[in-house]
Amino acid sequence: MSYDVDDFHRAAIETPSHEDVDAMRDLLVETLEREGTDPTVDDLGNVLATRGSGDPHVVLNTHIDTVPPHVGYERDGDVVRGRGACDAKGPLATFLAAFFDADVQNGRLTLAISPNEETTQTGGAHLGETLDADSVIVGEPTGLDVCTAARGQFEGAVTIRGESAHAADPASGKNAIRAATVVVQGMETYDDQYGPGEHDLLGWPTLTPTLIEGGEATNQVPGECTVTFDRRSVPPESVDEFVVELEEHLYSLLPRGMDLSVSLLRPDMPYPEAFETDADAPVVHALQSASGGEIRPFGAATEASYFAADAPTVVFGPGVLADDEGPVAHAEREYVDRRDVHRAADVVSEAVSDLLG
Repeated sequence: MSYDVDDFHRAAIETPSHEDVDAMRDLLVETLEREGTDPTVDDLGNVLATRGSGDPHVVLNTHIDTVPPHVGYERDGDVVRGRGACDAKGPLATFLAAFFDADVQNGRLTLAISPNEETTQTGGAHLGETLDADSVIVGEPTGLDVCTAARGQFEGAVTIRGESAHAADPASGKNAIRAATVVVQGMETYDDQYGPGEHDLLGWPTLTPTLIEGGEATNQVPGECTVTFDRRSVPPESVDEFVVELEEHLYSLLPRGMDLSVSLLRPDMPYPEAFETDADAPVVHALQSASGGEIRPFGAATEASYFAADAPTVVFGPGVLADDEGPVAHAEREYVDRRDVHRAADVVSEAVSDLLG
């Protein structure tokens, strides 16, 4: 095998994929072809390669896109810096090594790499719908811990509708901005009445108003106002259930004669929902036994949720989301220790061999 983890990791970081993933996808496909596999690219831009056949079926998933701006490759001893160093070109380099090295005697191993985890997540959602897996490992920076749960993330807006009027006679209208204070207060009480409660691993869900927009003129009572929110959910809440119940709760608090609606910002796009995988699942045991890492939740929303509805799914990889100095992933200082990349490759290869060997 000619594949070298460090060489691929460097080439991946040096290949910008924050605006367009074509060059990064080409690098991945060429690497797979050079090692004798026959990768395919589906209609959503996912790259897939398979070893073995039949069941059980283990899937390795991570992504090739990064957040802007591009940050070039640097290496200082064992510390590698650059955009994607840990999120998620480090895990990708790890998964390629495991894909090539793992002992696959019984069943099937699929490498499934999505193109847009940082944006629309349509690739990962499609993989979750089409791959019939028995175990899934999703590559993200976990510090080599085995993450068996993560919160979901929904983004939406509450549109409040009142009645415009001249500001000289405010009582003749229905002020939508004034009603927004009721809506924001209602968000604070939503989980007390409707929420799923505190989760054993993930804690309490959050509902955070993030933007307010309304009004057309300084001398006019605003007839409409929009409050944008961010929801971080915990099991068993679903996005559809949440939208319906939030609208019902907030509408009950509105002044008489006013109306509102709750909608998702991207209604035609997937949203990652919260998930939890049983700690007794074979994939959890295999990874924990190989890594010695802690079993814990992951600190961000991830495409793992699209697989977890149908198969035991864990999040694992080298690097961290943040350290004692602050953010790492998505930050200008993004880095990973190359020794952790190598260690992660060994761990995933051992775990897959345990599941399929």
